[in-house]
Amino acid sequence: MSVSDKDKEEIEKSSAPLIEHLIELRRRLIWSLGGFFVAFLVCFFFAKRLFNLLVVPFKWATQWAGLDPHKVELIYTAPQEFFFTQVKLAMFGGMVIAFPLIATQIYKFIAPGLYKNERNAFLPFLIASPILFLMGASLVYFFFTPMVMWFFLAMQQVGTNDQVQISLLPKVSEYLSLIMTLIFSFGLVFQLPVVTSLLTRVGLLSSQALADKRKWAIVLSFVVAAVLTPPDPLSQCGLAVPTIILYEVAIWSSRMIERSQARDRLAREQQGEGSSVAGNTPDASST
Repeated sequence: MSVSDKDKEEIEKSSAPLIEHLIELRRRLIWSLGGFFVAFLVCFFFAKRLFNLLVVPFKWATQWAGLDPHKVELIYTAPQEFFFTQVKLAMFGGMVIAFPLIATQIYKFIAPGLYKNERNAFLPFLIASPILFLMGASLVYFFFTPMVMWFFLAMQQVGTNDQVQISLLPKVSEYLSLIMTLIFSFGLVFQLPVVTSLLTRVGLLSSQALADKRKWAIVLSFVVAAVLTPPDPLSQCGLAVPTIILYEVAIWSSRMIERSQARDRLAREQQGEGSSVAGNTPDASST
């Protein structure tokens, strides 16, 4: 495939010595790490409030189970456990908050090495990725975490003469690990349309290939859900079903991209034929 003079000029403008690339990389890393550190400090300052916010789905589940949501209790069994839980929560929140800045810095670093049409194609996915992640996180917060906690609360046992009292008293670190695992799993799964669309746009994947592998994708969805989620069927099915739906969305998105590329290719061919015909037309003054 030939490269036009305009593309060659754009490549020459973007070319730079290695030392300049390293300086640019250092600057982008400083901005990314600085943004993450500031977001980490803010989240750590509000760590207890953020943790109380994450406990709200647990309260909803308690209410669904017919218990008093005001008596929700979590424990920690080591003196430093709650402190490190707050640190972990601040790191997770800092990464989520700083992700748009980090993604922007990555884009600014690689953008000079891309063609203009490649930059225009990459930018929408850069915007769609955090939106889809927030959609997955919202689904976890408002639906699946309460459902999972309700499932676990239903296993409690009331003490009688014939049986002992068994109550759920989750540790703060284990509860945070559970909800962070669910948020990360769903957020990662919701990136499926973005990844497949990018691979389709660069020609490494096709909608037909995705459709042919649909059966394997369904099996793999349940396997991944079993690995990433807690060992209960509710959360596993809750992750596997959206994954299958998103896989179908990915097939549809790939087909739309292929149709758009086919129209652009046809338009370029017609434009090329029109210019060649115009160049072969004899000048009226010469006749």
